[in-house]
Amino acid sequence: MTAARMVANRPTEFRFDAADHAAISAFVYEEAGILMPPGKMQLVYGRLAPRVRAQGLTNFADYIALIDRDDDERTQAIDALTTNHTSFFRESHHFDHFLEHAWPALDQRLAARGKVRLWSAACSSGEEPYSLLMAMFGKERGNGQRLARTDLRVLATDLSTEILAAAKAGRYALDTASGVPQSLRSTWMARVGDQAEVHPLVRERVAFRKLNLLEAWPIRGTFDAIFCRNVMIYFDDPTKERLQSRLADHLAPGGFLYIGHSERLAASVAPRFACVGRTTFQKVAA
Repeated sequence: MTAARMVANRPTEFRFDAADHAAISAFVYEEAGILMPPGKMQLVYGRLAPRVRAQGLTNFADYIALIDRDDDERTQAIDALTTNHTSFFRESHHFDHFLEHAWPALDQRLAARGKVRLWSAACSSGEEPYSLLMAMFGKERGNGQRLARTDLRVLATDLSTEILAAAKAGRYALDTASGVPQSLRSTWMARVGDQAEVHPLVRERVAFRKLNLLEAWPIRGTFDAIFCRNVMIYFDDPTKERLQSRLADHLAPGGFLYIGHSERLAASVAPRFACVGRTTFQKVAA
């Protein structure tokens, strides 16, 4: 049975048919480059039904007409449809690699009054950039205080304004925070009621910004490492290729690119990198 028939045969609050799904799929692809094939029909309904309800509408056709003319609601729809699953120290081998192969030289550069720039692209709710910083700061508060006085900055971007607000707040459910190793959690997180809050020294190193990876980037300079993980799986091959080429352009020679465990570099981009670990690539000098 097709996804369209499964939704049609299941009692739903709002009418939602294959034509509605096709219209939303086209909208999401245009806005964010994300593929929503027919198999995602139930997911789309589940994510957007609360928005239909909030607008006092009775069917998806009217909601589609609304997002065509209302920029604020378009943003709300993208926020709802953007997948935001992440966790602290997800794919931990990337953090291990960064600490062993990238961080020593970068730490020395900071000690010599140089600057270090890192980018967490598609940062979602903030666990990735905070994990990276806690790993660099280590378990000694004094080391974090030292690094907080250096020119170390992490750019963290995402398409969703709602999720960026949550990331900037730096508060997480206790079970989410349990993904941080205890030695780091006890130093860089504090319990506040039924949540765990990231220490201000860590939060202050991150600049959270809204950014659509498919549009123009108001970014000057290059990065020493870029984490762009588990977002390209939602793109088609031409979109992946364009994004990877642009990421390479914004990575300093010798810098590292970390991508998701099921992602691969496009054939046209791969020669710009040396594979140095699991889904870990170092940009080769021109």
